[in-house]
Amino acid sequence: MDSKDVGLSLEDGWHGSHKLSRVVYTCAYCGSHAGSEEGYFSESPAGRPPRPASFIRICQTCRAPSFFTASGRIFPAAPPGSPISRLPQDIGALYNEARASAGAEAHTAAVLTCRKILMHVAVVEGAAEDKNFLYYVEYLASSGFVPPKGKMWVDYIRRRGNEANHEILLMGAEDSRALITFVEMLLRFIYEFPEMVPPASVAAP
Repeated sequence: MDSKDVGLSLEDGWHGSHKLSRVVYTCAYCGSHAGSEEGYFSESPAGRPPRPASFIRICQTCRAPSFFTASGRIFPAAPPGSPISRLPQDIGALYNEARASAGAEAHTAAVLTCRKILMHVAVVEGAAEDKNFLYYVEYLASSGFVPPKGKMWVDYIRRRGNEANHEILLMGAEDSRALITFVEMLLRFIYEFPEMVPPASVAAP
């Protein structure tokens, strides 16, 4: 692959595929921990003021490109959380949407999507419809879906979810990542872990 393959040119200050210093990062496309030494780098073209170098690194697993700014930021950024198997289709779609929103730095959207996931799960698990967010969070906690020491999480989710929905307040990375962490734990507990229990014939001594 050369610079023409990705629309880069030497006139733009970009140099074709080179061996670069090794950097380990999480690939946003395939989720692997890529240790890329291959990619493109930029430097100021002749006659222009100097600028810090930027890089486009190639994932060694899926061969997709990630852009590294001079300050070290990565685009696209790997979304927080991890894939979860055995989720109902609509809940899985919402979970992926929340992760993608946080990865794109749309943190308020991620928080609101996590809020919707919790309400949806509560209804699927027996809660009444057309209730407020507080009702659904308390339902999940009181019905055994939240670990005994997870009450602080319930309070945090309730507070930040309500702030995102009812107040003129933008959520940040800490908020979205915290809610996605809680939602991931809850979804694994409800949908994934029960399916991982060995059959009785295998589990018996």
